[in-house]
Amino acid sequence: MREVAGGMIGRVPATTPDPAARASATEPLRWLADGTVKQVSPLTGTVVWTVPGRGNRPLPGTPTERRAVAGRDVDALCAFCAHRYRETPPEKSRLVVDPAPRLLEHVAAADLDATVAEVRRIPNLFEIVSVDYWRANHGFVVPDEVRARAERYLADEAGREHVRGVLRARAGAAGRDPDVAAFPEGDLAGAVDLFAGSHDVVVARRHLVDGAAYDDELAGAGTLTPAEHHRYVAMTVDTVRDLYEARPAARYVAAFQNWLRPAGASFDHLHKQVVAIDEYGPQVDRERVALRDEPDLYNRAVLDVAVRHGLVVAANEHAVAIAGVGHRYPAFEVYATGEGQLPWELDEAQVRGVSDLLHALHAASGVHTPSNEEWHHRPPDVDEPMPWRVVLKWRVSTLAGFEGVTKINVNTIDPATLRERAVAELVRLREVGAVAPMRIGDETTGRVGRLRYAG
Repeated sequence: MREVAGGMIGRVPATTPDPAARASATEPLRWLADGTVKQVSPLTGTVVWTVPGRGNRPLPGTPTERRAVAGRDVDALCAFCAHRYRETPPEKSRLVVDPAPRLLEHVAAADLDATVAEVRRIPNLFEIVSVDYWRANHGFVVPDEVRARAERYLADEAGREHVRGVLRARAGAAGRDPDVAAFPEGDLAGAVDLFAGSHDVVVARRHLVDGAAYDDELAGAGTLTPAEHHRYVAMTVDTVRDLYEARPAARYVAAFQNWLRPAGASFDHLHKQVVAIDEYGPQVDRERVALRDEPDLYNRAVLDVAVRHGLVVAANEHAVAIAGVGHRYPAFEVYATGEGQLPWELDEAQVRGVSDLLHALHAASGVHTPSNEEWHHRPPDVDEPMPWRVVLKWRVSTLAGFEGVTKINVNTIDPATLRERAVAELVRLREVGAVAPMRIGDETTGRVGRLRYAG
């Protein structure tokens, strides 16, 4: 295998397919005589083909155009950077690690620059589901403590100027007159809603890696240390839990990460989004129906298939990572193996186990590979058992007319090849101490236990 900065290129031969899988049309993963691989997702029903030759294309590497950052403020490259804190809505909390990790909540505008935030939790300025949506459809009333928090923030001139600037920016982006959007003295409408939203962004500190010389030396999830990544994941877990508590009408809280613009990111600055919605969504509904007949669905239809076909990528005491079957894009799946089903029900070591495998997969993917990270968990008011799992998808192809006409998705990398690519890179990363201790590839053979979510 050859490497390029930020990713891997070259096709590694896939593991020998199970002969029985070739003949069985009911298998979710089948190899045809010409080398075509056909897949059906056991959880979504998505149909995917990988045809010979299309998987040989390299992953994105270092951009050909790069600019030196010498003399530039590397902490002011986008609105999420540390020197531009006031371009985002008033933050809900920040994690500070110097001299020791501690959480600061509702930092006043005058104190925003007093500490350096390792991770920040801020409202999304452009919500998917707005406060007005909850107000109009569910009778939402801003809680007294949230209104009081907004009043305290706005009582200070630095706070008022911060909020005015944010409201002007939002108005300008919507094509309205920014000056008209600035709230008048004594009128807190609109300003208070900035504090009451249920679409948050969890933002990591760096835009570029420390000491970067060029603007393409991005600080992605895989460039963090395992400990830094765990703090980033743990704050996201806390945000999911908090939004359920803050929005009683929420049926589900979606957590996801878009990395790089081809994957839907507005900024090439590491962040996750967490959004409360008032429906479970079709995916949860589909899985609930299947689970009523088969509570052990994820073991039988997912983990057992991965073990049978040699698709286990890595494992540790609390989680297992596999190359996923039936995804539109090359995808890894990380499953928490403990009994807890809600992310915040897992103890620190269990969350760290999931985080370590996810971090390692990001590191193996490379910082220039666009990706989506999707979190899945059982909604708190659902009885059917579901494990916490995270799907990491490489956005390295574009859905087009063929997919639209046939609903057959062409994925350029089959699961076995994806697994081999990742395993080779994880071994290298472990040798240089870039990832946490874990069992990789064939080291997991015979040692992958069951998912214990179903009791």
